[in-house]
Amino acid sequence: MPLDRRGFLTVAVGAAAAAALPRPAAGQDAQPKASHPNIIFILADDLGYGDLRCYGQKQIQTPNLDRMAAEGVRFTDCYAGSTVCAPSRCCLMTGQHTGHCLVRGNAHIPLRPEDVTVAEILKKAGYATGIIGKWGLGEPGTTGTPNKQGFDEWFGYLNQCRAHNYYPEYLWKNEKKFVLEGNHNGKKEQYSHDLFAAEALSFVRRHKDGPFFLYLAYTIPHANNELGRETHDGMEVPSYEPYADKPWPNPQKGHAAMITRMDRDIGRLLALLKELDIGENTIVFFSSDNGPHQEGGARPDFFDSNGPLRGIKRDLYEGGIRVPMIVRWPGKIKPGTVSDQVWAFWDFLPTAAEIAGVQPPDGIDGISMLPALLGREQTQHNYLYWEFHERGTAMAVRMGKWKAVRPLPKSPIELYDLSKDIGEEHNVADQHSDVVAKAATIFETERTESPHFPIRETRRRRRAGKKKKTQKRK
Repeated sequence: MPLDRRGFLTVAVGAAAAAALPRPAAGQDAQPKASHPNIIFILADDLGYGDLRCYGQKQIQTPNLDRMAAEGVRFTDCYAGSTVCAPSRCCLMTGQHTGHCLVRGNAHIPLRPEDVTVAEILKKAGYATGIIGKWGLGEPGTTGTPNKQGFDEWFGYLNQCRAHNYYPEYLWKNEKKFVLEGNHNGKKEQYSHDLFAAEALSFVRRHKDGPFFLYLAYTIPHANNELGRETHDGMEVPSYEPYADKPWPNPQKGHAAMITRMDRDIGRLLALLKELDIGENTIVFFSSDNGPHQEGGARPDFFDSNGPLRGIKRDLYEGGIRVPMIVRWPGKIKPGTVSDQVWAFWDFLPTAAEIAGVQPPDGIDGISMLPALLGREQTQHNYLYWEFHERGTAMAVRMGKWKAVRPLPKSPIELYDLSKDIGEEHNVADQHSDVVAKAATIFETERTESPHFPIRETRRRRRAGKKKKTQKRK
């Protein structure tokens, strides 16, 4: 269901902007361009539902994200686009779920010219657009690079595997390599996350007169998988502070230090918004691309990284796809709000479009969550759908309180009542055949065929544990 983005962007955006923006009161001048709110979306990489204090974490310190939640809204039922990196980011950028989007797994498939991204929509609405961090939706020289997908400025990793290395010899700055001399000849002097944090501050300062859209896609706390295979410790970080003296294994110190380091830099970004007096005109989202990993020596059970949920990264149980979501917009979002609104990454594009006063493209799966953010009556999804192909095709659907999972195409459908069983321990499929039948229909009809990701019967090599403390794969 690709769209002709040239036709859509040239015809729809300008007219929608004029129709959707608040009109000035009689006698007032029309609002200047800078009255459009700035939009920042911060994305962590493999951060679990239970990795933040405000979501129940007991040992890892995240004071700035906790403060952000206290000053805004914390969602308990928000979902990533997928259970791994690339498809989750594709959903976030295009407003389509994994039954419809182009990139449905971790593969080198570039976005096409006809794919419409949130950056393109906001750019046409007058926003300066920037991405810093990890992209994963187009290799060098393809149609999928950020500068060809609506971003004015780009700094970071194109390739998600290269993003495992926190001390790379180069990053990309727009269409050119940005050489990091401090990481050549075995040196480790330029930590990529720190460069991203500094560039984010620079971007905001340069565009403080707004409006701007910043997609800040941190790689923390993803493991350096290759280093982990060599040393059994892939949690690469310059310092274990403030956990250096803890009696923990080094990978766990590194995991915690990464998260606290990211939290520190998010605090610096929020402080800059205040310093520049643009905090009230800037909405900030924070989330994670999928559930916690078990890579590079990290153990999700050590910090209870998936909280009360079953499963981790690569599972379609809740622990693989339910993620933290915190949104802050001073003066607009009621502080200290906790919401159980059910939504997913594909809702970000239409939400951002409504914030900017423009129409989203037709044919997307997302709906705007701006009413929920502002405490107003919200249109609801009938269901949310996922598919994942890495170990054979698994499917899942969230329908109100019900969660259905089909681990393989010919497997029986499992059914869980999340209102009573958030840990998905009790399969009640045999007690609710009507709900199972509805899920089966969705699994058959809610996807378009993909030449890159056909239905696969491959047997799963690993199994997710049934409880939060026993989710480790054998």
